[in-house]
Amino acid sequence: MDTRDNPLLPNKSFKRIVAILLGIIFVVGALSYIALLVVGNRLKVKLPFSKPGKPETKIIVEKFSNEQDFKSYLAEVELSSQITLHSLDSVSPGAAFGEIGSPAFKKDLAPERVSETNIQVKGIDEPDIVKTDGKSIFFSTSTFYYQRGIPVPLMETIPDSIFPPQPIGGTKVVKAFPPTTLTKDSEINRTGNLLLNNKKLIIFSDQTIYGYDVSDPSSPKESWAFTLDSRSTVTASRLFDGKIYLVLQQSINDSNPCPISLGKVTSTITIACNDIYRPNIPVPVDSTFSIVVLNPENGGVNEKTSFVGSSSATITYMSPNSLYITYTYLESTVTFFRNFLNEKGKDLISNDVLSRLRELQGYNISEFSKMTEMQLILERYYSSLSTDERRRVENEIGNRMEDYSKEHARELQKTAIVKLKNSNLSISSVGEVPGTPLNQFSLDEYKDNLRIATTTTGAFFSSGDSVNDIYVLSENLSIIGSIKDLGLTERIYSARFVEDKGYLVTFRQIDPFYVLDLTDPRNPKKSGELKIPGFSSYLHPITKDKILGVGREDAQVKISLFDVSNPSNPKEVAKYNLDEFWSEIETTHHAFLLDDKHQVFFLPAGASSYIFSYSGNELKLQRVVSDISAQRAVYIDNYMYVIGDTKIVVLNESDWTEVNSLTF
Repeated sequence: MDTRDNPLLPNKSFKRIVAILLGIIFVVGALSYIALLVVGNRLKVKLPFSKPGKPETKIIVEKFSNEQDFKSYLAEVELSSQITLHSLDSVSPGAAFGEIGSPAFKKDLAPERVSETNIQVKGIDEPDIVKTDGKSIFFSTSTFYYQRGIPVPLMETIPDSIFPPQPIGGTKVVKAFPPTTLTKDSEINRTGNLLLNNKKLIIFSDQTIYGYDVSDPSSPKESWAFTLDSRSTVTASRLFDGKIYLVLQQSINDSNPCPISLGKVTSTITIACNDIYRPNIPVPVDSTFSIVVLNPENGGVNEKTSFVGSSSATITYMSPNSLYITYTYLESTVTFFRNFLNEKGKDLISNDVLSRLRELQGYNISEFSKMTEMQLILERYYSSLSTDERRRVENEIGNRMEDYSKEHARELQKTAIVKLKNSNLSISSVGEVPGTPLNQFSLDEYKDNLRIATTTTGAFFSSGDSVNDIYVLSENLSIIGSIKDLGLTERIYSARFVEDKGYLVTFRQIDPFYVLDLTDPRNPKKSGELKIPGFSSYLHPITKDKILGVGREDAQVKISLFDVSNPSNPKEVAKYNLDEFWSEIETTHHAFLLDDKHQVFFLPAGASSYIFSYSGNELKLQRVVSDISAQRAVYIDNYMYVIGDTKIVVLNESDWTEVNSLTF
């Protein structure tokens, strides 16, 4: 095909197709086809394309045979770096809170109840800045840098009350139980999220993961260190069945894609070329995902595997049986436009143009090159028309494309799902669904089926529409059921699955709260809907029939208690608005604590912490601990420990009096 430059003038009327095709803008003239794919403002990823001329098939995975095979695959999906896909900004809702058994301490000092980190799946721990074993509290503080624009000699005369001490990074080991003995036992000069397995404290500190022996809390000792490769990033980790599951992401080095160096414990850990999985069809490839199983006792690697994917909107969800990793990508935009012309534009475009586009689809060239060729094909056709006819065709294509994009948006924006067995990290299945999930709580495994909530964002369409769907996938990740078009023009703010029920919040101007019946995975249904002001970005099941929502309304933190005992008629039975603009729960579910024995919950907001009771369908503010920049809370026996940047306050849960405090 002739690809010589055409000295064409831009035509403004064709710009009506702006924001259609998921941000692909068809502008006639020298820029008659410019791709602008914008989903949000964070991660970038190359666009995908499907194998030319072949129908959509079930994705399977296979290993590369060698480095050249890897390079050939990269060449097949190579695209212009000017075309990117950005992930949507999101907020993280929360999950249920559980309890663990009493630690093996002397009976007279053993607490009967010890809280866990607020996690998604019972028994699968997640890293956080606070951990407790019922005797000690481990608290990792951030490093703060304070720049003072005052000469040093003058500084020495200024009292500390004007420039108070600033917290410095480190992990504090606090003797916590009984509360009368509250003292700082020791401090580890490392900071980061924590995991605790028996007497081993794991610290995720920048590019190194440390294992510390804390059997003597007054003298922690470093046992091992896993230093990540400079190109590796930990995207997720879990502690399950006494093993640490790490999900590492690396950008692909096109010139030397494998073997992959993950890091070093006692020796360098690598994954060979022929141990890296890839889909059987080209998908967006700009990263490798490596899953490593570590022994928390010595940092040894038990299992490892790797597969190719994209850095866009990756999410990790883990069940007791499987590990799921997702990433979002776009299907071929050239194919999408050709399908549009075949379905809606045959009366506007000549048969010769349709034939050339069909031929172009089969070319073994990059997507960007195909778009350039399509630009030339279309421009030659437009140039053959009279001025009046050209204006008519351009306007018709613009309007019809807008409607077509709304109807077929799910065909373009996809999320790939890779499922691995926890036992040996083998990839058991690969699937895909339309749209993009919000976060880990958008996924849930129940009775071998996977439920996933997605948004096909409307930011691409000139009308701003978006759609929200629920998909049920079988054990082999084939779609077997769906609920579509929930909250049209809105996007998902929170999702939660509890056994055979699902709860979803979408938002644009009001907060639709949906109750979903997932009893029949092949025929899921919307049971009920409630529309109220504001939104909930965090959903938490309090009881079987009560769901707590935390979000915002009118620039305040809003707490809602929903009664879902009648799924067809959910009700907001209680509401409380805090005079705070923001709560950390909006960015991490780990900041939430539920104590069902006392029917209370803790949440930080602003610089204070708030403790509410929820008995009798009422939300009652029981206690406020202010001005300690509260981060987390834990309970040990019947005492709640509110943990701030520089202070811990211990409250008696029977009357909420302060029984002790510790300032660092």
